[in-house]
Amino acid sequence: MAKTGEETQPMYEKQPRKRLSIKQWDLADRPREKMMMFGRTSLSNAELLAIIIGSGNANLSAVDLAKQILGSVGNNLHELSKLSYKDYCNRFKGIGPAKALNIIAALELGFRRKETAMLERQQIISSYDAYTHVAQFLLDLDYEAFYVIFLDIKSKVLKTECVSVGGWNTTVVDVRRIFKIALEYNAFSIILAHNHPSGDIQPSRFDFDTTKNICDAGKVMSIKVRDHLIVGNGTFYSMLDNGSLP
Repeated sequence: MAKTGEETQPMYEKQPRKRLSIKQWDLADRPREKMMMFGRTSLSNAELLAIIIGSGNANLSAVDLAKQILGSVGNNLHELSKLSYKDYCNRFKGIGPAKALNIIAALELGFRRKETAMLERQQIISSYDAYTHVAQFLLDLDYEAFYVIFLDIKSKVLKTECVSVGGWNTTVVDVRRIFKIALEYNAFSIILAHNHPSGDIQPSRFDFDTTKNICDAGKVMSIKVRDHLIVGNGTFYSMLDNGSLP
């Protein structure tokens, strides 16, 4: 058949599928409405995060954007808490400083809630008890920090204090400050703990020297140093358990 001078036009053109906004979802599927109807435990992590960020971008709903953010850290909230506001802004379209800071603030509130619950007079009997108590302060850090747990005569926590912050692989500890706090809280004993951001939990020569200095001061003050923990990569080294406490 001979062609005419005009090309045959298609009867219709396929239109791109439009993304439904969250407002167009069924009520029971919208994160805020779902929480009001069924309670907070009914929401997935992505839906909770979507409520925090409020809106998505031109191509993704808030829920889809939240899934993208969580997927980037393997859906691990612990890893999510390590992101800075610059990480959010640079890596995710639709996340600016305000939304990034909303996420960080929400995670920090969750951390502080856990911290408050943990600090309500926990009794520390073993090195693992001490680790579970102090890990919440140390595991997310990319620099060294030195914490002291102050205990009463029944091994209950009086106070947990960061006494020194250092660089990537070292921190200098003020021994006088440790025992000043111990006297203020009438502590019977203390447990030392610091992190190794590298993940290697083996104590260094500097760690042993620092521990000995604190132990020697504790003997003078009649305040016992019960242990020194080195925390890293989700585990810990106990000087007491390993027979290396001075």
